[in-house]
Amino acid sequence: MDGYETEAKFHIRNLGRIESRLLELKARLIQPRIHEINLRFDNAGDELRSSLRVLRLRQDEKARLTFKGPSVEQAGGILSRREIEFVVEDFDKAREFLEALGYRVVVFYEKFRATYELGTSHIMLDELPYGHFLEIEGENAEEIRKVADLLGLDWGAMVRAGYHALFDRVSGKFKIDPSQLSFAALEKVKITADDLEIRPAD
Repeated sequence: MDGYETEAKFHIRNLGRIESRLLELKARLIQPRIHEINLRFDNAGDELRSSLRVLRLRQDEKARLTFKGPSVEQAGGILSRREIEFVVEDFDKAREFLEALGYRVVVFYEKFRATYELGTSHIMLDELPYGHFLEIEGENAEEIRKVADLLGLDWGAMVRAGYHALFDRVSGKFKIDPSQLSFAALEKVKITADDLEIRPAD
C-alpha cells in the first residue's frame, strides 16, 4: 500500500457471521485474534492532534511505532493517509524514548483484532470496548468496495470517524475519561450505535 493507508471502516453487529463469510471466500487468516495495547502520544501543545496527525506505539505480537498523516477523502468516502510504521525491539524503551523527546501519552486504548487477507486486501475484525468493527484496507477505493460487497456490507453505513473520534462522542455523555478507552473503564457502560452516531453495516 506503498506508505499510504487506504481503508473503510464499518460497525458490525455479528463478527462471527462476517468471519464465516470470509472463510467461504477462502480468505487467509494472517493474524489470529490478538489483544492490542495502544498508546497515542502528543506534545504539550497537542500539536499532532490539532494537525490531524497521529504518533502511536502499539503492542500486539510485536511492538510497533507508527506515524499517520492527515486523512484525505477519496471517491466513495474512503479515507487515505500517509503511514510510516516499523517494528521496535522493546515497547517500554520506545515509550521512554518518546517521553524523553517531550511527548506524553494522551490516549490509552485497547482492542482485540484478527486479520484476514483476501486478494490484495486486508480485513481486520476489531472488538473494542464500545462495539465491534471491521476495517478493509486495500490499494484503492474500487478494491475496497468490491470486498465490502462480497461481505454483504451496507456501503452507506461506512464509518467516517476514527476510533478516538467515536469515543469522543460518548465519553462526556457517560462521564468516562476520554484518555482511557479500555475494557475496564467501559465494563459497566452500555454504549449503542445511536450513542456513537453510526449504524451497523451488516
